[in-house]
Amino acid sequence: MKNLTKCRLAFVVAAAMGIAGCGSDGKDGEDGAPGEPGPGPTPPVTEMSEVTHITMISHAIEEGQIRYEFEVTNEEDELVEGLVKAEAKFAEKTERGVVLNRDGAIGGYTDTTKEGTVLTGLGEGRYELVAAMPAVTAASEGIVWLRVGGDDSTQIARSQPLVVDKPEMIHTTTSETCNSCHVDYGDSSLKHPSYAAINTDGEADLVAGCMVCHNNVSRAEEEGGYATNTLQKIGHINHQKFEKDFTPTNCYTCHAEPVINTSIAGNGCSDCHSSDSAVAAIVQASSEFDAREFHVKSSLIGIDERQTIRAEHSTTLSAIYQNAAGDYCTDLSLYKGEEMLNIEALYADGTLSYASTYIHGYHNESIVGRESRSYSEIYNADGSKTMCHATLDLQTAQIMASSRLTFKGGNWIDDDSKYGVSFTSYSPVTELADLSQETEYDRRHAVTTDSCTTCHNNETNYHKNGSYVEGGLDCVACHNNGQDRSAKNSAPGFGPMVHSMHWGIGNELSGAKTDEDGNNVPNSADSLNADNCVSCHAEGISLAEIPNQYMLSKAYNGGVSGVMTSPVTANCYACHDSASALSHMEQNGGELNVPAGDDWYTHGTAESCATCHDTGKSFGIDKFHNFER
Repeated sequence: MKNLTKCRLAFVVAAAMGIAGCGSDGKDGEDGAPGEPGPGPTPPVTEMSEVTHITMISHAIEEGQIRYEFEVTNEEDELVEGLVKAEAKFAEKTERGVVLNRDGAIGGYTDTTKEGTVLTGLGEGRYELVAAMPAVTAASEGIVWLRVGGDDSTQIARSQPLVVDKPEMIHTTTSETCNSCHVDYGDSSLKHPSYAAINTDGEADLVAGCMVCHNNVSRAEEEGGYATNTLQKIGHINHQKFEKDFTPTNCYTCHAEPVINTSIAGNGCSDCHSSDSAVAAIVQASSEFDAREFHVKSSLIGIDERQTIRAEHSTTLSAIYQNAAGDYCTDLSLYKGEEMLNIEALYADGTLSYASTYIHGYHNESIVGRESRSYSEIYNADGSKTMCHATLDLQTAQIMASSRLTFKGGNWIDDDSKYGVSFTSYSPVTELADLSQETEYDRRHAVTTDSCTTCHNNETNYHKNGSYVEGGLDCVACHNNGQDRSAKNSAPGFGPMVHSMHWGIGNELSGAKTDEDGNNVPNSADSLNADNCVSCHAEGISLAEIPNQYMLSKAYNGGVSGVMTSPVTANCYACHDSASALSHMEQNGGELNVPAGDDWYTHGTAESCATCHDTGKSFGIDKFHNFER
């Protein structure tokens, strides 16, 4: 028979009388001083939940069992009584890593239908679960896991898995690194997302939650783990075949913590280095050998070299000025730290492959076309390079320049120049009528600095031109409102092109993946939730702040020049390309592929998308797309 404390007994009696029990009017204060407040009313109790929350009170690993005490509440923060189902797992830390053996020899898993496992209601939404696990001892340590609810005989929903406890350094990846791409694995359409776990603070603990079943040791091995595929194998093998400028051996992408191997031939290494000769070729430097550094420094990969080049160097571009001949000139300078380097000498010794500029038309904080492509060049004594353009094609009221300078890098391949490291600079904006009138170049760029490099992680360029750093800001020199590029007929400009290439029609156009018949198939971004805009737009989106300015859009009509599209329509149509979606956009002022005149960029559009769809509005973009992690 369970003993009741006086407080608990008082609650039972008071509940029968319809009043709150075990409360207090508060303690009396000293004369002239206020008393201490009482605990307040007892929370309401229910036997229903649509969302079930677990609050851990305590747990203990004992001989042959794990004891849990916890509280259960629902989505309204009401205490939940009547719980009849609970599940418990324990992946034990061993010399081979964590293991949960299906035969019960290591670790343990059980639920309330199994003999010896008992769930007891303690009242007030509190419960005790004694989970029978014969192989567990009081000295065992590992990942302690709990889940409750979901029984058909009750109306209590199944809770999210809870990682109750885990040892330090039990894994060397983090939930943050996984969710930098997946955003919220539990909300994805990938394999069993309902097993995405949280910790006792309510924070994502995806990796530990996965490792409870996908142990360090495969089920196929002697005294193996729960699942055939280990988590490290899932990470190493399933994440190798992204299409563009991703290197799986850039271990830092996933491994935020040092990866210290105890056996080169063991778990992790053997996932990729599967042959005896491959394993024999790997030399372990010491017990402190960190596999991340080994892979990044590999001469074959060259990531370390490219990271060093990018970290140490920078470029600047002067404002446009006229020389004695009346040409429009700009000076490109290259620095290593604060030291100016000699561009001509670096060309001569093969360090650089490219150093060039373009002059652009500029209006309303947007690049609206190329004023000039051809130039004469001069190498200066201070190491800079001057490029002078004899004529301007567009004669826009404001002009500015962009530059690109490319290092070859140690594994440069002439017919595939992606292994270079490029730097882009933008000059100040000048008034064509008076070049002495300068303002800083500015452009609305609503993505975060690491938006691209989270996935495109090997420090290279996209087709030798723009760099992935700074959210692809370098790409804007070519992919902007006024460069009428086809981009494989995916979408115009920068934003629409990126949307389409990842989740729109452009997703299948790159040709990086083909089926057995040679037909293009979607790239890997197709596996990620397209509405998880937070992957790039971590600071949200304001449709009202998008400049009311058209962009040239031959990409939307098969390559016919001389047409333009309104900006919000261009971005949304890149993914929402059905006839009904386009009709809705056009009914609200959006325009697709309308004729563009010589001064097309000076005219405002009539689209009113922000009226209903701006963030915070009744049909705001944030209601249908995720801008929060």
